[in-house]
Amino acid sequence: MRAVGNSSEPAARGRTLFGHPPGLTVLFATQMWAEFSFFGLQALLVYYMTKELDFSQAKSSLIYGTYGAAAFFSPFFGGLIADRWLGRTPSVIIGCTMMMFGHFAMAFEPLLFPALALVALGNGLFLPPLAIQVGGLYADDDPRKAYAYSAYYMGINLGGLLAPLVCGTLGELYGWHWGFAAAGVGMAIGLTIYLSFVRLLPPEPRRAEFAAEEAPEEGPAIRQHVATLVLMVAMVVLFRIGYEQSGNVIALWVSDFTDRSLDLFGSRLTIPATWFQSINPLLIIVGTPILVAFWKRRRAQETTSHLLRRMAVGCVIAALAMFVMVLAALDSGADGARVSSLWVFAYFFLLTVGELFVIPVGLTLVESLAPVRFASMAMGAWYIAKFLGSLLAGFMGAYWQVIPPWTFFSFGMGSTLLAAICLASMAYWLAKPSR
Repeated sequence: MRAVGNSSEPAARGRTLFGHPPGLTVLFATQMWAEFSFFGLQALLVYYMTKELDFSQAKSSLIYGTYGAAAFFSPFFGGLIADRWLGRTPSVIIGCTMMMFGHFAMAFEPLLFPALALVALGNGLFLPPLAIQVGGLYADDDPRKAYAYSAYYMGINLGGLLAPLVCGTLGELYGWHWGFAAAGVGMAIGLTIYLSFVRLLPPEPRRAEFAAEEAPEEGPAIRQHVATLVLMVAMVVLFRIGYEQSGNVIALWVSDFTDRSLDLFGSRLTIPATWFQSINPLLIIVGTPILVAFWKRRRAQETTSHLLRRMAVGCVIAALAMFVMVLAALDSGADGARVSSLWVFAYFFLLTVGELFVIPVGLTLVESLAPVRFASMAMGAWYIAKFLGSLLAGFMGAYWQVIPPWTFFSFGMGSTLLAAICLASMAYWLAKPSR
């Protein structure tokens, strides 16, 4: 789920589509196509650099990690620019346009680095204001708001599901440049939808609204909340060190060490490696409604300590995903024989379950604990967690061909287990005074 800040006066209050303001469908579709283009590029990037540009694996991993880090460091500044200077709607439009040209530029080999820079910077302008507009569609006490955020999250993963299937297939079978061009077309569709129905979206907040602050919280309570958020975000960095390998080293594992053949009606087919990256968003789409329904029934127990404990459980499950890859690497042996694709399916299943316990819950904590006047800064810190995790995962990925695979995956498992231990300790410490 993306960041959501304070909303202005709700838009389209009297009109509904599927029980929600029609603007939600606009934002859902815009975000879906943006994620289609973003993950379409991501699905192709490592393969493109290693197979087409003849970059070394280490160099490709560093570029992939740096690009991913920049794409999720820039929203910290993009949100500030949108709030203070450009406004929300202009920031979304400019960010969309930058990403669209960046994806099209990827079709030209000499423009690799300028194209990646355009996408990363455009992503920073695009993400925060678009997510904030979701909240602007509802009054603060509207119970539909929680379901709106879930729908928005589903749009993100629907785009992530389709991207490897469309862009990845075009890139692998017809040429990498066709895959990147498809990503650019997806971004153009998203921009067209946004511009065509911008009248259904919340109006720009008046500058006078920024001066209206809530009454300040008590000093000790706010300090405890901030300390909890800082420590929680640090643990998310440890989680992401292992998690972000799913589009980097795991992509190489699928390509080089996984038996992707499939017997179908007497014919032997080979599953495109990029298709495996659709497993995670598909499982998120299926699992998110189940998780939301489960948590809704247990809403009374959702204290800070309970949420931290859930995140700890998610980190343990993600560590089990890495342990599966340790076993897969041992099965492959020193000769690097191709092993069953069931290892990768088991990995993605466990990783997705862990993600559903960590990422949405962490966002809930940010929204509930962050002081109102620092809410955008807190969400910026959340993106910085992804930035640091992606950057460290990229540096870690540079050692993929230096150390044995089972050792590599063991480091990722250790990182997520350390996060689980720290989160469980935080939950215990917060719950202890109430005993």
